[in-house]
Amino acid sequence: MRSEPVFSVRGDDELIARAGHLFASVRTEFVCAARDLKTWAQPQARASIRRRMRAVGSEGFTVRKLLSPVALADEADRAHLRLVRGKGALVRISGSPLPHEIILIDRRVLILAGRETSGGREYTVTTQQTLIDGAESLFRAVWDAAVDFEDYLRSDVPHLDADGRLILNALGSGLTDESAARRLGVSLRTYRRRVAELMDKLEAGSRFQAGLRAGELGLPR
Repeated sequence: MRSEPVFSVRGDDELIARAGHLFASVRTEFVCAARDLKTWAQPQARASIRRRMRAVGSEGFTVRKLLSPVALADEADRAHLRLVRGKGALVRISGSPLPHEIILIDRRVLILAGRETSGGREYTVTTQQTLIDGAESLFRAVWDAAVDFEDYLRSDVPHLDADGRLILNALGSGLTDESAARRLGVSLRTYRRRVAELMDKLEAGSRFQAGLRAGELGLPR
């Protein structure tokens, strides 16, 4: 790393091969800012990182996760966040857009994830302190304005009952109204009425917007 203060890799495998040892070097703080929980596309890459890192909650070791509301759209992801939070990780939800994932290790290593492409994401890894300080400063500003994970879940977010979640699932399934109504065991008229009620609750002007709005609010599907 000293001879290469900045380098780029393509895809998770190359990242682990070139920079995997950095995750094992964490001593005081591991910071991750991401749109959702898919920072590492391949399960084996995520598992490799977990094996290399120290246990969350170890004395003197802090983990901070900053996510957008989209990360809460799936109940399994919520359960995962509750698990890591229970182990001592600090988790906050930001209303500000988080277009790129960043990882900061002990404020001495920065990993910036680019856009997903057919060849995999390009990751830029740097130990240049000026870049690290800039990214850390931006992260802190967004972190300070973000909301604690549990507080966010308790905030004034539209509540969807079981029927509402079924309708939301049906909208995302790609089924026609007729097929969705048959699947749910209701009449076409009732199904469309419930869709209209859901859109009104989500303050959405279209069905597509309703799906986006549900993701933004972190509503379980």
